[in-house]
Amino acid sequence: MPATRISATRRLRGLKNISWLSARQLDRLSNALTVSVVEKRGIIIDEKHSHDTAFVLLAGVARITCRNRKGARTLVIMVAPGMIPGFPPPVAGISYNFRCEAVTVCRVGTIELEAFVEISLGVASADFKRMAGSYLGRWDLVQLRCANFMSCTLEERLALILLELSENFGIPDPKGIRLTLPARHKDLAELVGASRPRITEHLMMFERKHLISRNSRQLVVNCERLESFLAQTHIVAVDGEAGRARRSLS
Repeated sequence: MPATRISATRRLRGLKNISWLSARQLDRLSNALTVSVVEKRGIIIDEKHSHDTAFVLLAGVARITCRNRKGARTLVIMVAPGMIPGFPPPVAGISYNFRCEAVTVCRVGTIELEAFVEISLGVASADFKRMAGSYLGRWDLVQLRCANFMSCTLEERLALILLELSENFGIPDPKGIRLTLPARHKDLAELVGASRPRITEHLMMFERKHLISRNSRQLVVNCERLESFLAQTHIVAVDGEAGRARRSLS
């Protein structure tokens, strides 16, 4: 196998949500992909693109946005290298106008969905389910996040988002998990549904509590402390709810 093909296959193996494919399948996928470069802030996919095409983010960072109820575009998912999630089916009477945009310069591979499925179906059913999960992306996570956020305080919502970003964009650091993408206060504000000044205020508070720290200009998340913080706030909330229930019965 030529060195360039070996290198391309190795790069695909390093993509988290398709690394379970066999070496033969990765080689076939590498040969079938049409690769292009999307400049920073360029549109990778929008709702005009065919749903019969699969997109693989080979390098870079992307994000998926949609229109909110006021018509403003807002961030819903940060996308790490790997298969780019397909947009959810349209909902009657609602136009979300989903769009995948390049946060950095991105290398993107495209392949007909039918061909991708054909390449991937030579695996066990559990592996196929993982492939389907990769294509559908983390929309279930977004839905759960939105549902959970309704009963969370702002600091709890921010803690949950930082943990989510750590899982997808984090690398080990002596003080915790260092985020490999810029944690812009504006992006965090959109993800948790708050104003940018309030996010800045809470991040400063998190630093004082040693829940996060800085490594040069990158954010370092202490996941253990954040998880402990969330557990404590949950206990306080449950105790408070139980206390209110007892008072209402007395």
